[in-house]
Amino acid sequence: MAVEFDDLDRALVHALQVDGRAPFRRVAEVLGVSDQTVARRYARLRTARTLRIVGFSDPTVVGDEQWHVRLRCAPDACVEIAEALARRPDTSWIGLIAGGTEIACSLRGRSATADEMLLHRLPRTPRILDVSAHEVLHVFYGGAREPFTKLGALDDEQVARLSEHLPAAVPAPRLDDVDRHLLDLLRADGRAPVEDLARTCGTSASTVRRRLHDLRGSGLLYLDVDVDPEVMDLPLRTMLWLAVAPADLDAAGRALAAHPEVPFAAAIAGKANIYASVATTGAAGLYRYLTTRVATLPGVQSVETAPVIRTVKAAGTHYPVR
Repeated sequence: MAVEFDDLDRALVHALQVDGRAPFRRVAEVLGVSDQTVARRYARLRTARTLRIVGFSDPTVVGDEQWHVRLRCAPDACVEIAEALARRPDTSWIGLIAGGTEIACSLRGRSATADEMLLHRLPRTPRILDVSAHEVLHVFYGGAREPFTKLGALDDEQVARLSEHLPAAVPAPRLDDVDRHLLDLLRADGRAPVEDLARTCGTSASTVRRRLHDLRGSGLLYLDVDVDPEVMDLPLRTMLWLAVAPADLDAAGRALAAHPEVPFAAAIAGKANIYASVATTGAAGLYRYLTTRVATLPGVQSVETAPVIRTVKAAGTHYPVR
């Protein structure tokens, strides 16, 4: 279902990037509208699956490995394989690239999970012609506390007003059954009401509020904002792989992370040692970005690009290919 997406919707998305569980009353005060308007806009976007708030655990806190995987497939099998991967809980982002003959995929989990996928399941899948897997060594931008876009609709003062209510940093608690149940529930709906969470977990609302504060403050829980790519102002997503001289790796990664076009950048293992996702208005915008910003990065020896022709999964949301 097509959904109109206006400036107020973009402001709402930016506000939820800052604090995914901010009460509608607080968001409304910052945006200068009524709380009923904010609630109505959110409900409309969520019902149309244009906007979701999803709870995840920060992999650097829980000890998960992160992998960037590329699969070269038989042309008539790419969609089927991407759809199968999208149904797995250990994949968080999947895109079709290289004219629909390759799949780019983000995979996370413990060592045993990665070994099972990368050493056994994928290489034995019929019509997968080649598998390349690159472990994420360091995330320059796109971690648990960073929004997917740096070009939000809110000004610095509005962001500060929302940020002051975020949970303070605390040590990671020892997880029990209630915490694990909360994490599972928030993976389905990061804005699930406290009362509903308490009822489902069989505990009190005050306990849930305290647990949420500790889970968020420790980084065991962060809230990701999933927005339908078709409604964004920068519709062209491009995968970028850079081979950078080791002495310049950190400087190049930090510089890349500061670019407003980059929602994710990380150091990875492999011939290309930096991977990034780039958002631009189109092919002309990508050309300008490559010939200006990327061209000035230190130590770059080679660059490979691959536009994403279809996003199949993002922030845990599966967008079936029709």
